[in-house]
Amino acid sequence: MDETTPTESHTLVFQPSGVRGKVKAGTSIRRAATNLGVEIESICADVATCGKCRVVIEDGQFGKIASSPDHASAMQSTEELWITKRANTWRKMGLDPDHLRLSCQAEVQGDMVVFVPESSRGNRQIIRKAATDRHIEIHPAVRRYYLELEPATLEHPLGDVQRVAQSLVAAMTVIHGKPGWVEPDPNDIWFDFPVIRTMSSAIRAADWKVSLTLWQGRQVIDIRAGYSDELYGIAVDVGSTSLAIYICNLMTGEVVATDSMMNPQTAYGDDIMSRMTYENEHEDGLAVLHDAIITGLSKLIARALRVNRIKATDVHEVAVVGNTTMQHLLLGISTKYLGTAPFAPTSQSAFDIKARDLPIVDNPSANIHVLPIAASFVGADAMAVAITEEPHKQDEMLLIIDIGTNAEIIAGNRDRLVCTSTPTGPAFEGAHIEYGMRAADGALERIEIDSETLEPRYRIIGIEGWGPDHLEVDEPTDNGGLVKGICGSAIIDGVAEMFRCGIITPRGHFNKDLKSERIRKGDLGWEYVIAWAKETSIDRDIPITLDDVRQIQLAKAALYTASHILLRELGIVTPDKIILAGAFGSHIDKTKAMILGMIPNCPLDQVFSVGNAAGDGARIALLNRNKRLEAQEIARTITRVELPVDPNFQREYMQALNFPHMVHEFTSVADLIPAYEADPMAAKLAKSR
Repeated sequence: MDETTPTESHTLVFQPSGVRGKVKAGTSIRRAATNLGVEIESICADVATCGKCRVVIEDGQFGKIASSPDHASAMQSTEELWITKRANTWRKMGLDPDHLRLSCQAEVQGDMVVFVPESSRGNRQIIRKAATDRHIEIHPAVRRYYLELEPATLEHPLGDVQRVAQSLVAAMTVIHGKPGWVEPDPNDIWFDFPVIRTMSSAIRAADWKVSLTLWQGRQVIDIRAGYSDELYGIAVDVGSTSLAIYICNLMTGEVVATDSMMNPQTAYGDDIMSRMTYENEHEDGLAVLHDAIITGLSKLIARALRVNRIKATDVHEVAVVGNTTMQHLLLGISTKYLGTAPFAPTSQSAFDIKARDLPIVDNPSANIHVLPIAASFVGADAMAVAITEEPHKQDEMLLIIDIGTNAEIIAGNRDRLVCTSTPTGPAFEGAHIEYGMRAADGALERIEIDSETLEPRYRIIGIEGWGPDHLEVDEPTDNGGLVKGICGSAIIDGVAEMFRCGIITPRGHFNKDLKSERIRKGDLGWEYVIAWAKETSIDRDIPITLDDVRQIQLAKAALYTASHILLRELGIVTPDKIILAGAFGSHIDKTKAMILGMIPNCPLDQVFSVGNAAGDGARIALLNRNKRLEAQEIARTITRVELPVDPNFQREYMQALNFPHMVHEFTSVADLIPAYEADPMAAKLAKSR
């Protein structure tokens, strides 16, 4: 087809939704879908590696629209390779591979009717980041004072600012005037400028009776007529995958509302490295990523406030945590230098920012506190976990693992703390898995395999009971199938069960001698079928493939190696206790994780899941300003262990690729692991020391 001009537009119709609209020539189909409100799954920052955004371009006349695969840009090598490898699978389904495209790569150059298969439709992820019931000493950075002022007179025409400052100091002395109290000088009280603008009207509207909000005992950030006790704050957890907020009453500490959503930045990459790449490869990359997170957070907060009938002007402080990359992008700071050696962040200190400079809440004088980071990729979320679990106050040796696409790990006790981070990639969240998906309705979330029959059973998100035979379904799907894909917890279950049952060896190879119709050589190599096509909503078999096993090996080896090196730094082999933090860490089976060798050997009754500890840490920092100082001290004193410069890292990593490990013993799950002879590679690696 002839080249079109960038200003030309074409009509796109998306099926089965029927959504249609005009799209500028040169726009990718996936970007066009996003603009028109059609959700197409994508997790690789539009670089054609995940294949989740596959669509079919129809060929023929559809009403007034003449659609053709030729109305898209030419296929590039990466896309062509992905499609060619899976051509037979699509032919078995009666689909022509010549009509199949990756929507992130195919650009619009003519009118089209685009069919979005079930497996490519965006899934509303179930976000599990509820607030945990924790004891928190309430000592917020903001406090409300009620003042009854002496009216101005001709004899005493003191300025309103000075009059309020003097009255405030007097009230503070009455309330706090215990031994050791140092009365502040009224001249040391300062007023945020928007407060000064409204002050004169406020103090006269209620006959010289006002309520003041004071931040850190010195700065007046709000003034309003009469008595008011509406004082709220918001704890924010900016995760790579999801955003979670906790609205708290700053006077009582009560969590009055929680809400969450997918991080809008996932449209530009599912992990932090792909987002950093997006920034570097696009001139407006930083602005796009910054605007996405600001817009997403502001909408999330506004929605939660509206639903709970809380005025935006009653929110006076926000505490934010997130990994180092998320922190930079939230603040609009480039990650260019963070992503290259020596991986130095712009600042490791905490930030206090006015909401007017970071508009995620509508009160311009509200303070936004961003917790400190320990080092390049050990971020404010890790410091939030530290003040939540308090390893620096324990005698026991703790190993705290916040599992995500970038795992952050802290180990130690009151004597010494060490930390590190490691990119595990998005495999644990279902990405780079052939039939992987987010934790959404229709995703497998638990898998078990009978060691005798090698037959699986499973649980599906949104469906009660174990399948495939005993599921409680309100309404069957059109083809009777229920399974759409495999989420992170299920892929861990599945691979662990395959190893436990001998379907795969410690090296991750398939045991071809086993007799089961589920073990077969498919279009992409050896695989084990979890759900037959009749059990799925995508009308094809859903297996765990050899490539899927490799993805889990790579991810779990990175996680285990980082943990082991930290323990070695402390001079120990086994921690007294392992704490799994984060939404994902709380939903994996600890036994399966240890069978795989994701986590070090430890008595299973000493392995605990603690929920979203980073979100809890944000809430603690919001409600207790002393904990902010504690976080800053931990960030200053913790020892960062640099994995890339460790001389034994490569050898340790190679050994950790085996299930559960090439050398290390896992006594806590020894009765669940098949007996295998020692791997001959172990001796070779030992000689390389």
